[in-house]
Amino acid sequence: MSIATATRAGLRTTLREHFGFRQFRPGQEKVVRAALSGKDTLALMPTGSGKSLCFQLPGLVLEGSTLVISPLIALMKDQTEALAEKGIRAVAFNSTMSTRERQEAEEQVVRGGKEFVYTTPEQLANREFRSLLRRSSIDLFVVDEAHCVSHWGHDFRPDYLELGSVIEELGRPTVLAMTATATDEVVDDIVRQLRIPDAEIVHTGFYRPNLHLKVIPTPEETTRRERLAGLLADQSGSGIIYASTVKAVVELTEFLQARGFEVASYHGRMKAADRATNQDRFMGGEIPILVATNAFGMGIDKPDIRFVIHAHLPGSIEAFYQEFGRAGRDDGPSQCILLYSPDDRKLHNFFQSRRYPDAEDLVNAHHALKRLAGDSPTFEDVQAISPLPKTRLKLALSLLRSRCAVKEDLAGHLHLIQPDLSRDDLARMVRDYEERDARDQIKLQRLVDYAESRGCRWQSLLDYFSDEDAEIPACGHCDRCELGAG
Repeated sequence: MSIATATRAGLRTTLREHFGFRQFRPGQEKVVRAALSGKDTLALMPTGSGKSLCFQLPGLVLEGSTLVISPLIALMKDQTEALAEKGIRAVAFNSTMSTRERQEAEEQVVRGGKEFVYTTPEQLANREFRSLLRRSSIDLFVVDEAHCVSHWGHDFRPDYLELGSVIEELGRPTVLAMTATATDEVVDDIVRQLRIPDAEIVHTGFYRPNLHLKVIPTPEETTRRERLAGLLADQSGSGIIYASTVKAVVELTEFLQARGFEVASYHGRMKAADRATNQDRFMGGEIPILVATNAFGMGIDKPDIRFVIHAHLPGSIEAFYQEFGRAGRDDGPSQCILLYSPDDRKLHNFFQSRRYPDAEDLVNAHHALKRLAGDSPTFEDVQAISPLPKTRLKLALSLLRSRCAVKEDLAGHLHLIQPDLSRDDLARMVRDYEERDARDQIKLQRLVDYAESRGCRWQSLLDYFSDEDAEIPACGHCDRCELGAG
C-alpha cells in the first residue's frame, strides 16, 4: 500500500493483517495519518495505549526505513523481536553487538533490507554510524519515550540533546515523538530540542480509571517494611515494588523473602545476565513480585500487573505516573500505592546536587577548547586535556553549541566560534540550568503536595499535567474519594 492509497479501509487492513487489531485505539489513527502525511508530531498517550503501533504501522506503509531512537537496549530487543514474530524486518544497533553482528546489520541497512532500524542516542554520536544512515533512505525519525529528551538529556545522557542536529544531518525526515507523560514545559522542551516547532500535538489524556491510587503515611523505615509486608499479604497477582536506591532494593528483597514472599530484585548494579533472568522470570509469571529501582519498567509489556507500590517517594510526578502506569495495561483493576515519608526528600536533594553543569564546568570546557583551537579537535581530544568527567564535558559542550559558541562539522571536529567569552558570559549561559534545578525542586514539591493532599488524587495529577478535559471532582478511584474527600 502506498501513501497515496492509505485510505481508512487500507489502514485498517494493515492494522488487522500485521498487528491483529480490528480497530484503532483513541488517538492512534490521528498519529498514523500525521506521520504518513509528513507532519512532525508529538503524541502524548498513556502507558498501554498502543504508542508503538503509531510508528510501526506508518513505518510499514512508507517506502524508506524508519529510524527509532530508544532509551534502553532491552526495550529495543523486545520491540525488534516482536516485529520479527510478525514477519517485519527490523535491526537494532547498540553497544552489546559483536563486530560481526554490527557488520551484518550495517550491510542490511545499506541494502535497504530493514524497514525498522532501532538505536540509542549514544550510537548516533558515532560519526561513522551517522554516515551509514545518510546512505540509506530514512523516511521517519521516531523518538520513543520522548520525555527522556528533557528529563535525561540535560544531565546524564547529553546525547539526547544532539538529536535535533542528527535530524538535520539526515535530511529532515518526518519526526514522530512518543511519550506517556509530559507537562506543557516538557512538551516545549522536547519540541525545541528536536527542532520541530510546528509539530502537531496529539494528546489522548492521562486519566486511567482502572487504576486505584492510595497513599499510606510511613514515617519510619521499620514501619515502611511492615506496612509493605501487610500490603503484599492482601494483594493477588503480579506486581512491582519500586525503591529509591540499590541498597534499599537489596534490603527490601531480603526482608520480604524472609517473610516468605516470592520476590526477585532488579537494579543497575546487577550483572546483565542476572537482570535478564529476573526480568524473564517476572514477565513469565514464575516470580510474582519484582523489587526494583527505576531502572526497570520502561517499555515493559506485561498487561496483567495488578499492583505497583512505591516504597519511597519518586523524584517527580512524571516519574511517579510513568512507574505506576505499568499496572493494569489490560484495563483490569489495579492498585497504585505510595508509602510516603517526608524524610525521603533528603535523598532526592542529595541526588540533585551537582546534577547539572555549572559555570565552572563551562569555564573548564571553554578553556580546553581554546588550548586546542588551532588543531580542529574532536571531543576525544578535548576530553584528553579536560578535568571534567565525560558526561559533564558533554553537557558543557552541548550547552556551548546551543549558544553558538561552538560548532561541530560532519567530521566531528569542534570549532570555537567565540574564543573571548569571559567567566561572566559563561555564568550567564548556565542560568538556564540553574532555573531547571529550581524547577526540579518545584516538581518534587508537587509530588509531596499530592501525597499530603486531602482532595482527589487523580484530580491532583490531572491538574499537574494541565489535563483540562478530565474534570473528575469525585473519581471513585482513589483513597481520598472513597472517604468522601473528592
